[in-house]
Amino acid sequence: MYSFRSEPSATHPAHVDQGAFQRVTINLEGRLMLANYEEYVCTATDMSPGDVAFACQGRPRTSERVIAYIDHLGRLEGIVTRVNDNGFVMSINATDRKREKLAAQLIWIANKHELGLPEDRRHDRLSPRQTKTRLTLGDGTYFDCRLLDLSLSGAAVDVDIRPKLGTEVQVGNMRGRVVRHFLEGIAIEFATLQSRENLTEFL
Repeated sequence: MYSFRSEPSATHPAHVDQGAFQRVTINLEGRLMLANYEEYVCTATDMSPGDVAFACQGRPRTSERVIAYIDHLGRLEGIVTRVNDNGFVMSINATDRKREKLAAQLIWIANKHELGLPEDRRHDRLSPRQTKTRLTLGDGTYFDCRLLDLSLSGAAVDVDIRPKLGTEVQVGNMRGRVVRHFLEGIAIEFATLQSRENLTEFL
C-alpha cells in the first residue's frame, strides 16, 4: 500500500524540504486565484503534502502566492516554485497538522481501490460541497465528522472514532454499516442504494 516518508520537523512550513515527500499522481478538479485576483479552473495532477502541480491556463510568476480549492482536499495556498508549459508547481504553506491530514487524504486517494472503500465502480463518486455532517451510532451517540467522498452506495468519512467492522451507523439521514478502517477515518456501505435526490443536502 502507498505511504509517505516521514516529514522532517520544520518551524516554518514554507521552508519544508519538498524532497522529503513522495508524490501521488492524482486528477482532481478545482479552482484557483492568482495574486492579481484572476480565477481559473484547474486540475491538480501531481501532489505530495509539500507541493502540488497544477494544469491550468493561468500563468503566475515564480514566487507568486496562489490560493486553490480542490475537490476532496479543500483549500490550499502556497508559493509558485516553477512554471511550465501546461501549468505550474506550488509549494504548500501549511501547519504540521494540515500536512498530516493532506498525507492521509492522499494516501486514501492512492490506495482507495486496495482499501476496498465502498464506492462501486458502477457508481460515480460525487464531490460533496457540504462536507460537515454527523455520524450517529445505534445507541444515539453521535460525532461530528467530515465527508471525504460519496457515492450512491457508500461514503468515506473523516472521524475520530473507529467503530467495529459491521457496526450499523447513520451518516446524516443515510443508514449503513462500517466496512473498512483507514488512516483518516472509516468507510461506510449504505444499507440501500441511494438516489442522487437523497444526497442533495451534501451536493
